[in-house]
Amino acid sequence: MLGLLVILCLTGCSTRSSLEVDSFFMRDFSMPATEEPMVRMEKLRRLHGAITAAERNERLGHYYTMHWSDPAGAGKGEVELIFEYQQGATASLVKRQSQRFASTDSSGKAEFRVTGAAFTKGGRVLAWKATLKRGGREIASHHSYLWE
Repeated sequence: MLGLLVILCLTGCSTRSSLEVDSFFMRDFSMPATEEPMVRMEKLRRLHGAITAAERNERLGHYYTMHWSDPAGAGKGEVELIFEYQQGATASLVKRQSQRFASTDSSGKAEFRVTGAAFTKGGRVLAWKATLKRGGREIASHHSYLWE
């Protein structure tokens, strides 16, 4: 009986969220030796293949990597991941990007970028919200502190 209780407690503590968001902001492409190794690696990964200064400037901005999984009983249908955000130069205008996945997918990863001209003209991302939908029904949502 005690063993069953321990197993139930451990499995209850180990559940992952249906939607997790990792963000990375690349404000410049310099790599000082004092920079954290993980930040250097992430910059190198994002700048891979960019040779000219113009290509490197196009890579500056915000990157949001979203890992999603479909919890049991969430239903059937196409999966849609929606990313909404507000930028500094566009004030309260809410911009939106989305990606769709096949109805057979039970988990996945998507990346949303605010880089290049969108970043140069719109400015920094101030607030954002990510929403996971399946069959048109919202399953999970995650947002930044400043999102209303």
